[in-house]
Amino acid sequence: MAVNHLCQWQYLRFQLSHPSAPACRYLSPSRSKSSTSSTAKVSCSAAPSSSPMDSHNEGRKKFMEFPYASGPVRQLMVDLVSTVENTLDSQLLPCTLPPDVQYYENQNGTAQASLQIRSGLKSSLIDFVLGSWVHSELPTGGALNITSLSAYLNSSTDAPNVLIELIQSSPTSLVLILDLPPRKDLVLHPDYLHTFYESTRLDEYRQMLEKVPEVRPYFSSSLYLRCVVSPSAIMVRVDTETETGAGESTRLDYIITNHVHPVAKQVIGIWLNQCACGGRHVGESDKAYLEKRDGLIKNKTIEIDLGSSFPRLFGPQVASRVLGEIQKVFTA
Repeated sequence: MAVNHLCQWQYLRFQLSHPSAPACRYLSPSRSKSSTSSTAKVSCSAAPSSSPMDSHNEGRKKFMEFPYASGPVRQLMVDLVSTVENTLDSQLLPCTLPPDVQYYENQNGTAQASLQIRSGLKSSLIDFVLGSWVHSELPTGGALNITSLSAYLNSSTDAPNVLIELIQSSPTSLVLILDLPPRKDLVLHPDYLHTFYESTRLDEYRQMLEKVPEVRPYFSSSLYLRCVVSPSAIMVRVDTETETGAGESTRLDYIITNHVHPVAKQVIGIWLNQCACGGRHVGESDKAYLEKRDGLIKNKTIEIDLGSSFPRLFGPQVASRVLGEIQKVFTA
């Protein structure tokens, strides 16, 4: 969340100011296949009314609706969330956020959001998995829709985290951020660069997307964001020419379905296999370094971005409530 929320709220601010757990294993689809439909089966256990599990299921149901996302974006996010949850489910606790944090909106109803955070078991490598969507009507007309999924590992491992974010402000434009942010200095640790970025051929997925004519590199105005992502980060903007009639597929829909979705599924699969389920552990001295570094990144998110963007979008009362719960997860 720390990295991808820096981007999404920086982007939103711009728009608003301009009128031992069981082992896991993920079997990734063949690189040559581009299936975009989710085959993961999601199940929810029955629970007594008003129980924590009941709250988790209700909040998750609202989150998984992605009500303001386009059809292809909704299919992509449901597929990715289901894949991550089904692979890591035995290592994840239910979401325990209060109901008014799992879904919230501003006073005049022009902005709505859903938030799901599932912490990992102490015996696992997972710190937490976070998913969210935000819908905001823009002062200039139209709306901004942001969907994101990120997963953080704890200090027992130095393997990279993962994030994906899709930012859409019109039916013809999309910003995609997809990355495995490193947790070690790549200059000082070239073996880390080789293990997680070179040998996994992550940069090939960026190259694949940039071959699509409508895809261009996206440069965030946040220098901080640029310095925390990896050399193979996919940060692109997709701009297509024209809209179509209601109910018709657009060129952007086609690109999301046939290019973005397969690439995202492959990258998430690499993270699950090599990072979340890779079994890589570190010693006590490295744990202290990782705890400090991870903590700085999380705190930076609250300080320089969420702290100003949340109150502007949702009002001080809602912002305080949501940020307070996020802070508890960040510092747990």
